[in-house]
Amino acid sequence: MADVLNVAFVATSDATETAVLTCATDKIQTIIGLTICERGGADELFNLYIGDNGAGGTDYYIYDSQSLPASSTFEHTGKIILREADILYIKFDSSAVAHVVCSYLEQDE
Repeated sequence: MADVLNVAFVATSDATETAVLTCATDKIQTIIGLTICERGGADELFNLYIGDNGAGGTDYYIYDSQSLPASSTFEHTGKIILREADILYIKFDSSAVAHVVCSYLEQDE
């Protein structure tokens, strides 16, 4: 199968762990763009991390309690690589209304 460009959309409304992107079996996913837009009009703190389900459930943090001002958009500009069984999560420190847009390239492993 050829390389495929794709996008994932996630809306959050509370402080629970939310999966943004789950890497499919026998695939590699390279995140090439990620934005988080605060929609509730309040300053927030968020955590973005990879849950490596293949390594005993270890979480690897990309951002820990990162500030997201009211009605603003945060843009992650570096690439993030996910392999089989990896899941990219977002979790806010308190209830938050936000939209996450994740652009990625999916390739066969």
